[in-house]
Order: sequence, then structure tokens, then C-alpha cells
Amino acid sequence: MVDSYILFDLPPGEEPVDGQFLEQLGHRVMVCNGPAPGTLCPILSGEGCELAENAHGIVFELDLDRSQHRAILDRYKHYLKTDVPIRVTVKPGQAAKYPELLTGLKVLSHVPVAGDLDGLVAEVEAADM
Repeated sequence: MVDSYILFDLPPGEEPVDGQFLEQLGHRVMVCNGPAPGTLCPILSGEGCELAENAHGIVFELDLDRSQHRAILDRYKHYLKTDVPIRVTVKPGQAAKYPELLTGLKVLSHVPVAGDLDGLVAEVEAADM
């Protein structure tokens, strides 16, 4: 899938753990390290975010204890195409703290590895057919 890519929303300075696995399966990996401190994410400011809007799947690892990060995830849930699979990595206690936000999403309590990403790829490929 040449045009397909998976977007990883990661804390600054981090890279996807098994990004090469996705690339071996034909999916490019794009990384967003979230908005710079003191700035508003373009998806929240009304400018939109082509990177997120064109992603075929999203792995969200930003900190849900930050209100802007929760707002970004909420936008993804409500404004991206419904067939875009989203995986959310949570820290201990966050799943219980933000149940409404996480409803309908696949939640992981660990950094996604090849086995987790394989399921994401299957959903991406099914949606692309």
C-alpha cells in the first residue's frame, strides 16, 4: 500500500518501537511529536492537520493527563473518517480516569509492538479495500 501511512502521535524525541515492522508490511510511518509547549495543535485551532486527516491508522501515545492531548484524541474520534483505526496507549489509571474519551477505541497499557500493530494493519487494509 504505497499511499497508506500510519501516524504515530508520540512524546517529543520518541520514535515508534516497531515502525520498521509496519514499513515491511508496506505502510509508511509518519510521526507527530505533538504541539510544542505553549502552542495549540492545528487540529484544535481550526487549521486542520493534513497528517492526521490523511492517515490510514493512528497510534496515539501522547499523555492523556494533558488537556490538549485529550482534546486532540477527541477530535480524532469525532472528525476523522470512521474507518480509521486508532490505538491509544494509556498510563496506569488513565483508562479508568477517561472512560468516555476511550469508548470505542482500542486501548493498550503498553507501548505497541509488532503483535499489536499487526491487528492495526489488518484493520487499515480492510478499510482500504
